[in-house]
Amino acid sequence: MSTSVTPPGTPVGIDVTGAIRDAVLRGEYVPRQRLVEADLCEQFGVRRAGVRAAFQQLAAEGLVEIQRNRGARVREITVAEAVQITEARMVLEGLIAARAAERISPAGAETLRGIGAEMAKAVADGELAAYSDLNARLHRCVRDIAGHETADRLIEQLRAQVVRHRFMLSRVPGRARASLPQHQRIIEAIAAGDPAEAEAAMRAHIASVVEALKALGTSMPAEG
Repeated sequence: MSTSVTPPGTPVGIDVTGAIRDAVLRGEYVPRQRLVEADLCEQFGVRRAGVRAAFQQLAAEGLVEIQRNRGARVREITVAEAVQITEARMVLEGLIAARAAERISPAGAETLRGIGAEMAKAVADGELAAYSDLNARLHRCVRDIAGHETADRLIEQLRAQVVRHRFMLSRVPGRARASLPQHQRIIEAIAAGDPAEAEAAMRAHIASVVEALKALGTSMPAEG
């Protein structure tokens, strides 16, 4: 998962980097929006050095871009970039699924199947928001079972960069119903302790996300 280092010039107990990151992920700051140092200093009660250090960390994570003589702004991720990010994530998620299958316990299998049952109910009830939350919970659970800290951290960074695109995909008609059997295949492969099948199932699922992103790109208006 993403980590935050307290920047210099930051009072104890205030995580400026984490607060700005969370605001970006929640959509409070939109792509291309300028992040004003003075406003953030006042909001968090920190010096400019603290805010600038936070910008540097978020730029390293791909969430913010720093423009010479213009300051920082929220980085805009194009659909083409989102596709590449998701392709990279596919490799890491496949590794995680295989590792989870190697480490799965009866309790872990029960947890995964429980989430899968909730996802099926959400699809049947047309609860897209609930399904999206459960989707994130399932992937988080698989990463926890796998216990691969490096892959986990990288996946979190990649997922954060495409949060806007993931939200749009979750609203595509039929997307939840199409992805449900993919998730069920992943769950059963991990629960069965089959690393090869778990990796194949996860990679097939993420590949479908890539194709959905490409389709999304053809339907989005050009941004100028």
